[in-house]
Amino acid sequence: MIKKISYNINQCIEYLLFGLGFTMALLVAVQVFCRYVLNHSLFWSEELARFILVWLTFLGASCAYYRKVNPGVDFLYARLSPFLKKTSSILTYLASMFLFIVMIIYGCEFAWFVRLQISPALQMPKWIVMSIIPVSGVILMVHATTFFLDEFKRDAHDN
Repeated sequence: MIKKISYNINQCIEYLLFGLGFTMALLVAVQVFCRYVLNHSLFWSEELARFILVWLTFLGASCAYYRKVNPGVDFLYARLSPFLKKTSSILTYLASMFLFIVMIIYGCEFAWFVRLQISPALQMPKWIVMSIIPVSGVILMVHATTFFLDEFKRDAHDN
C-alpha cells in the first residue's frame, strides 16, 4: 500500500518538475529577450524564477531519493557482509527519517515565521515559497518509510 503511494507521489512530482523546469526556462528566455531586445525588464521574472528554482531543488531531491540516484560513497558498503549491509541500510534509513522529521518540524516553524512577509516583486506571501521545506520532508518521509519497510520484507523473503 505505502509502496504504491510512494510511487504515485513520485510520478506526480516528476510531471510537476517537468512543468516547473519548462516554465522556468521559458521565463528566463523571455526575460533575456525583453531585457536585451526590447530594452524593457520584467521586474518580477527574476523573483519568480528564484522561487521556482527553490521548489525544483526540493522536489528534485525527493525524486532523486526515490530513484536512489543521490550521491553516495559505496566502496566500503560493497565490501560488507550481507548482515552488515542490511544493518547499515536500516541505520541509514533511520537517520534519514530523523532528518526528514527535522525538515518537517523546522520547515513548518520557518514557514510560520515568514507568514506575514510579502515578496517585493510578486506581492506573494513568502510562506507559500517556504512551505516546500515541510512538504518535501513529508514526501521524503513517505519514500524513506517505504524503503525501510522493504528492507524488512526483503529479509523475510531471504529466510
